[in-house]
Amino acid sequence: MHRYFIEMAYNGNKYHGWQVQPNAISVQEVMDDALLKALRQQVHVVGAGRTDTGVHASYFVAHFDSETPIEDMDRVLYKINRILHDDIVVYTIKEVNTEAHSRFSASSRKYFYYIKTQKGPFSNDLTHRPYHELDFEMMNRAAQILFEYDDFTSFSKLHTDTKTNFCKIMQAEWIKQADKMVFVIKADRFLRNMVRAIVGTLMDIGRGKLSIDEFRQIIEAKDRGAAGASAPPQALFLADIEYPQELFQSQLTKIPPL
Repeated sequence: MHRYFIEMAYNGNKYHGWQVQPNAISVQEVMDDALLKALRQQVHVVGAGRTDTGVHASYFVAHFDSETPIEDMDRVLYKINRILHDDIVVYTIKEVNTEAHSRFSASSRKYFYYIKTQKGPFSNDLTHRPYHELDFEMMNRAAQILFEYDDFTSFSKLHTDTKTNFCKIMQAEWIKQADKMVFVIKADRFLRNMVRAIVGTLMDIGRGKLSIDEFRQIIEAKDRGAAGASAPPQALFLADIEYPQELFQSQLTKIPPL
């Protein structure tokens, strides 16, 4: 058996997330079909994580197993990208150790959330422009509180199959970028809907609906109902996934999508 890692990216606007689901088109389903046609064998693609409906990935990793080795990698890569629609691209396919797993071997993941501060006709389907002014400094102060905790039940989608709601936050900050504010968050793992729930709650702080102390109380409540509404999905990008070098070392230059 031969295992391959795929480095790819996708615009999630037309898809109901990464994972295959009944009666809805997903990125995973499209990838399985493209590989079937390119390799002429049925394979199942396993992603590094799940993205919600409408969420994008400027960098994503998935793996699949093949009974036979891929002889002409460049040709297979060319065929897959010809088959895929323009909103999905495969950058590389690399053989890895059979013990490497796109999801369970990952050591960290990083997300970007883009908020537009000015009205404009472009990138509206890739950013979010709130109706209210947001206090950049206050949202950054609140973001630093995330480092004090490891249980993020208050920002997790209810009734998931996750065994634990503990995550290690490695980076959490707002960055000003031209006409945008970008929330950057990195952790060893993320819960379902976690980033959008955090952003939505931080936006409540930015518009003065919540205080810093109340944000801390929300985390300690371990209750999704205590936190703010989830931010819209179209502005969220999975931007990076890291692995131990001995398992998989990417050569791609990973840059912010906007």
